Amino acid sequence: MAFSIRLTEEERALAESYAKLNSYTLAEAFKRALFEKIEDEYDVAVCEAAYKEYEDSGKQSRPIEELWKELEE
Repeated sequence: MAFSIRLTEEERALAESYAKLNSYTLAEAFKRALFEKIEDEYDVAVCEAAYKEYEDSGKQSRPIEELWKELEE
C-alpha cells in the first residue's frame, strides 16, 4: 500500500534530517514513527484499563518495604 503526505518545505527538511540522522529512508522513518505512535497509544490504553480494573477490584497497595521484609523472612 502506498500513500502520499503533503508537507511544507520546513516539515520535509525536518523529516529528511531525522531520517538521515537515523540512517533510514524517508519512507522508513515515517513508517517507524507511525507504528511507534500506535504502539505507544495502545500501551497507554492497556495501562489505563488495567489501572481501572485494579481500582474497581477494591484491592489496596502497600509500601514496597513490607514486601522486602516478607522476602527476608
